[in-house]
Amino acid sequence: IVFANEHELIALYQTKTLDEAVEAVRGKCDIAAITQGASGSLIVSHDQTFKVACHPAPSVEDSTGAGDQYAAGFLFGLARGMDLPTCGKLASLAAAEVISHIGPRPQTSLAALANTQLNLKLAA
Repeated sequence: IVFANEHELIALYQTKTLDEAVEAVRGKCDIAAITQGASGSLIVSHDQTFKVACHPAPSVEDSTGAGDQYAAGFLFGLARGMDLPTCGKLASLAAAEVISHIGPRPQTSLAALANTQLNLKLAA
């Protein structure tokens, strides 16, 4: 699994566009999760690409920890056998939570947020 923002992926594969970088990473690993800031993210597998919308944050106070929380949310879903789009939604939700306050640690349980905002039934 590769986690990168769009600029990192372009630099890694030394391409001119994100589309070229996506095609370069496809097949090199099982999953690539590429963040695009306010534009959301792309989840790339061997044969599919899923566009995941950015989860709205009530405000943006501090972006510290956003990438780590994105990865944590994604892996949380993946470890529970969820499909890739749902993993991406959990990732976006986790990142939105952490940017809404100062500091890199979440202040609300991801399971609780997922239950109320994504209609999932997770043990909190």
